[in-house]
Amino acid sequence: MTEIKAEEMLDIVDVRTYLGIEFGSTRIKAVLIDSRFHTIASGSYEWENQLVNGFWTYSTEEIWKGLRRSYRELATEVYEKYGVVLEKVGAIGFSAMMHGYMAFDDSEKLLVPFRTWRNSTTSQAAQKLTKLFDYNIPERWSIAHFYQAILNHEEHVPHIDYLTTLAGYVHWQLTGEKVLGIGDASGMFPIDNTTKNYDEKLIKIFEEKLEENDLSFQLKNLLPKVLLAGDGAGVLTEQGAFLIDPTGNLKAGIPFCPPEGDAGTGMVATNSIEVRTGNVSVGTSAFAMIVLEKKLSKVYPEIDIVTTPEGNLVGMVHANNCSSDINAWIKLFEEYTESLGIEVSREKIFSILFNKALEADKDLGGLLSYGYFSGENITGVSEGRPLFVRQPDSNFNLANFMRTNISSAFGAIRVGMDILHQEKIEIDGLVGHGGIFKTPQVGQRILASAVQKPVTVMETAGEGGAWGMAVLAAFRTNKAQELTVFLKEEVFVNSESVTVYPSLEDEESYNLFIKRYVSGLDIERKAAEKMK
Repeated sequence: MTEIKAEEMLDIVDVRTYLGIEFGSTRIKAVLIDSRFHTIASGSYEWENQLVNGFWTYSTEEIWKGLRRSYRELATEVYEKYGVVLEKVGAIGFSAMMHGYMAFDDSEKLLVPFRTWRNSTTSQAAQKLTKLFDYNIPERWSIAHFYQAILNHEEHVPHIDYLTTLAGYVHWQLTGEKVLGIGDASGMFPIDNTTKNYDEKLIKIFEEKLEENDLSFQLKNLLPKVLLAGDGAGVLTEQGAFLIDPTGNLKAGIPFCPPEGDAGTGMVATNSIEVRTGNVSVGTSAFAMIVLEKKLSKVYPEIDIVTTPEGNLVGMVHANNCSSDINAWIKLFEEYTESLGIEVSREKIFSILFNKALEADKDLGGLLSYGYFSGENITGVSEGRPLFVRQPDSNFNLANFMRTNISSAFGAIRVGMDILHQEKIEIDGLVGHGGIFKTPQVGQRILASAVQKPVTVMETAGEGGAWGMAVLAAFRTNKAQELTVFLKEEVFVNSESVTVYPSLEDEESYNLFIKRYVSGLDIERKAAEKMK
C-alpha cells in the first residue's frame, strides 16, 4: 500500500473525512474528502427536471433515489479501494440548486410539486415585490414563488406551515432541523448584511401584504433559520441515516454543517469569497458571483444581491441557460459517429469540437445562436427556444459553429457583467468551474474574452460544488478562524491553477459576437411567440 493511500485509509478509520453532496440540475454528486481536502471517493446520479402541469420539477422519489444511488456508489468505491465499510465521517453537508419553492403543511406533506429555479412563472410577483421592497427580487426566488401563489389564489396557500429550498428540505429530513446557510437563504428572501439575517423591514412590508390577502402568517415562522458557515446545524438522525444508506452501515450522530446553495459552494470551491474576487459557475445554468466592496447605486433586475456563506454581499449575475444546447449538439455528433460504426468517447468528441473552436474566424462567420431552453431574465426573454441562425453568405464551418455556441453560452452573463462594469465594481479576476472547463484552455479562453478579465481554473474545477460542500463540512469541525483564512491557508495553500488573460484579438472577436447577440434577441422572442 502506498503512503498516500495508507494516510487516506487512516483518515477513514479515524473519522477525519468529510462528505459533501450536491443536487445539481443534471447530476447529484457525492464527494468524500480526506483531512488534506483531497477527494478520495465519489459517486453520482444523473437526473433531469420534468415539465409537469406547466412547472419544471423533480419528484421527491427521484430526490431520495438519487441521494441513495450517489452515496452507494461512493461507499462502494471506499470499500473497493480501502477495504473499509464506511460507517462514520467527520461531518456532512448538503447543497443544491438555489431558489425555487417547496411548501409543506404542518404534517410535513409537500403541498405542490417542487417548483425549481428554472420556472419563469412568477414575473408578476417578482415585479411587484421588486417595486415594493426597492430590492431586486428575481423570478427564481422563493418569496416570488410564494407571492405568485398568493396572487393566483392557489388552494394550498392557507395550509402552508414551512417554506424551504431543495437543500433545506433534504437537510431537514436527515436532521430534523429547519435551517439554511445564509447564502442559500439569501436566495429565498433579502438578507440584512448588518444582522446576517432576513431583512426585518422587508419582512414587515411583506406581512402587510399577507394581511391584505386575509393570511395570518408570520413570515419568519415559515422560513428556515439562518446560519453562517461553521455553525452547527444538527446531527444525522436514525431515520436520516436510513434515507441515505438503507444497508444500515452509515451510523447516526454525524454532525452537519448548514445546507447551502450551489452558488455558495461554487464560491468555496474556487476560493472566491473575498472582496474583488469572483467566480463563474457553468452548467445547465451559469452564474457569476462577484463579492462586492460596496452596494450598487440602484436596483438592477439583472443583478441579484445575495451573500457568501459568511454573509458578505455578492452581486450575482444569473443566467438560466448555459451548456444545455452545447450538450444537445454534442449528443447529435455522438449519434453521427455511432451511425458510422465508429466508437468515440463523449469526452473525446467534446475535446475535438472544443479545440476546433479556437480556429474560428474573428467574426465567427457571422453566425448566431441562443441556447435558451428556458426563459432568460437578463435579456428579457420569457420562454426558451434553442435557436441557431445564419445568413446565406455566412461562413458556416465547424470552427465557427462551435465557437458561436460556446460564446452564446456566456452571452447572458456578459450582458449582466456590463452592468457591474458601469457601476465601477472592481474585479481582480474570476475563477471558472464546471464541466465546460474540462477541455483545457478553450472554455476558459472564450469566457475570459467575454468578461474581459483574467480567468483562472483550479485543479478542483471538475469537482465543483460537491467538493466545495465537503470543504464547508470540514470547516464545521475546524472552525478556528474565519472561512477566508481557512480556505487560503489550509485548503488552497498548495493548489495548482492555470490563469488565462484575454488577448486583444479575442476581446474584439467577442465584442463583435455580443453586438450581434444583443441585436438579434427579438428573433429569439419571436420564435417563442410563434413556435408553440
